[in-house]
Amino acid sequence: MSPFAPSRGYCSCLKRPILPWSYPVTTRFLYPACWAALLSCFTASSATFNVRDFGAQGDGRHVDSPSIQKAMDAAAMQGGGQVVFPAGRYLSGTLHLRNNLTLVWEAGARLVGATNLDLYAAPTPPAYMPEAKWGKWHRGLMVGQGVTNVTLIGPGVIDGNRVFDPTGEERMRGPHTIVFVDCRNFTIRDLEIVDSANYAIFFQVSDEVEIRRVKIRGGWDGVHWRGAPERWCKDVRIIDCQMYTGDDSIAGRYWERTVIQNCVLNSSCNPVRIIGPVRQLIIQQCLLYGPGLEPHRTSNRFNALAGINLQPGAWDATRGLTDDVFISDVTMHHVAAPVHISLKPGNTAGTIRVQRLTAAGVYRAALSAESWAESPITNVVLRDVTIEYTGGGKAASPLPTVRAPGVDVRPLPAWGLYVRNVQKLELDQVRLRWEQPDSRPAMLLERVEEAWLDKVSLRVAEGGVAPLVTTNVTKVYLRQTDLSEPFRELNASPTRP
Repeated sequence: MSPFAPSRGYCSCLKRPILPWSYPVTTRFLYPACWAALLSCFTASSATFNVRDFGAQGDGRHVDSPSIQKAMDAAAMQGGGQVVFPAGRYLSGTLHLRNNLTLVWEAGARLVGATNLDLYAAPTPPAYMPEAKWGKWHRGLMVGQGVTNVTLIGPGVIDGNRVFDPTGEERMRGPHTIVFVDCRNFTIRDLEIVDSANYAIFFQVSDEVEIRRVKIRGGWDGVHWRGAPERWCKDVRIIDCQMYTGDDSIAGRYWERTVIQNCVLNSSCNPVRIIGPVRQLIIQQCLLYGPGLEPHRTSNRFNALAGINLQPGAWDATRGLTDDVFISDVTMHHVAAPVHISLKPGNTAGTIRVQRLTAAGVYRAALSAESWAESPITNVVLRDVTIEYTGGGKAASPLPTVRAPGVDVRPLPAWGLYVRNVQKLELDQVRLRWEQPDSRPAMLLERVEEAWLDKVSLRVAEGGVAPLVTTNVTKVYLRQTDLSEPFRELNASPTRP
């Protein structure tokens, strides 16, 4: 067979090879649905390219990337098609993705990153992005630049092979596994990605990305994507995925219309870390937990940090509005803090809602919403939230001054909730507990214009300080809480000792 000849198709509906002209007339008329399926199969399969037909050996010893690239380029020359990896171990350097390609890893197929760093290349981010100056840091095993309609599907495996680079970031990180820039309609599903030499999936200024039923294990970040103030990433969906990562499971910035749903995120860092503005973000029906099953490769630790770390400007300067963030039906355990929201100068925030959150074994810091920027967060809503902390803290007198956080959560003077520089805070059916008695305040509010506390339940240590401490809070409304009789307004003033 010519290496450029498409493989003969097979119809899963009629269970026969696709040779439609050979079927009897009775078959065509008696089974119209099957005949339609047959024609559909024939059309889709007429551009199928088996990498072995182009010279790939799949023995794990020979570098197969030149042969695989020939198959991909041949498909692209015909306007697109399927590139199929049969069972085997395909050693590879960088593969350059093309438009209108579907890459299929069959059961038992494994693409493995070569250890020769000279075999890797990188896409080029736009000049307006700060990442543009990072050079080889963008290298990847699979690279896309300005491509559209790309699908990577399993059930096979992509293995980053932990390729070590002593000249890379942190003097150890190698190429990403999948990296793409300025792409549209990019789908990754039913694949397993293991042992990435850096991020498993990294993309920039790209839209209409779907990652579904993907399992990621090892490496640094699982899925990391970034836009820019001039060009946000739009319409990203991460659904039904499992990630067991050494660094952040999901991270990035400048997102618009993102859905993270029904995912299991286990991390030796932050299950979700957002380092810049985001809009219309939904995180729903997810399990986030530690300690990590994979080590943080830089420090070799396993503890998880904040379950959701929303911190625009914490890593480097960002600007823009974070708004319409909705976190719901999320379960966490053994994290340093459940939710950490922190704005740095140049950033603003509208409404952030957390609904039906349950967390246990929280071991370091209270849930916090903090603006250290020029303007306050407009609205923070916590509704139907239950958090259990390990507790055991001791109150200090006077309470220590809270300073701006770095890139990770830090201990706070309150054990349950800390809020700073927020226009309106709404707590509805919020339950804060500890495992060991904690004599610190349960809640500390600073520079809040309105605080509405409805059906708030707090555990109070015997001999501890007041459970609610406020400083520069204009109004506090209480209704059916553990703090006072139902519904009365307080012109709040500092209650520090």
